[in-house]
Amino acid sequence: MIVFIKHLLPNVINLGWWGDTGWGTALFQTIAMTIVPGIIGGILGLVFGFGLVLTAPTGISPHKSWFNFFDKIVSLFRSIPFIILLAVIAPVTQLIVGTQIGMVAAMVPLSIAVFPFYARQVQVALEGVDHGKVEAAQSLGATNWDIIIDVYLWEARAELVRVSTVTLISLIGLTTMAGAIGAGGLGNTAITYGYDRFNNDVTLVATILVLILVLVVQLVGDWLTLKLNHQQS
Repeated sequence: MIVFIKHLLPNVINLGWWGDTGWGTALFQTIAMTIVPGIIGGILGLVFGFGLVLTAPTGISPHKSWFNFFDKIVSLFRSIPFIILLAVIAPVTQLIVGTQIGMVAAMVPLSIAVFPFYARQVQVALEGVDHGKVEAAQSLGATNWDIIIDVYLWEARAELVRVSTVTLISLIGLTTMAGAIGAGGLGNTAITYGYDRFNNDVTLVATILVLILVLVVQLVGDWLTLKLNHQQS
């Protein structure tokens, strides 16, 4: 069996598991570039998403200047293609992490790229909350913080999980482009050691591993969303 696998996937075996070209290394890099920017971009996305909803003309704390600020920042960063963003914010990346190349450096543009996408997703999720429930909470003397926690977050929790799943899957896709600054990962393996060297077996296995990661995120997200929907019904 082992001999058959070596014959079928010779270039895959040659890359090994660890080391600079190893599959374990590439897998770790992709997961790290998904989790860390996912957390950082997720926090920023929540802040800006809530800011858009709360300061909107129909929000619980309308403020035209703050709404315009949140809206313009989100729209600006959403309009920049990721591969260009890598280059544009390179000085900022250098300032924050001390380097412009590598996995750690890639986490800065990845975080910045994912937060406006997530912010819009959060905005849509929160705007789906029944405004009557917000008004009811206000009539009972609830503070803005009470409404954020007990109404918006509670009522939109299933939808927030769903949009978080979509965002994480999108982020996995972005990590495949991070190889442009030497970040490594499965995308870099597929292109550098697969496509560029005509090693189709490497490209195929790297693609399958990316698809497995996406499938795991999707299944977990769907399960959590379904569970939370049942709790609400």
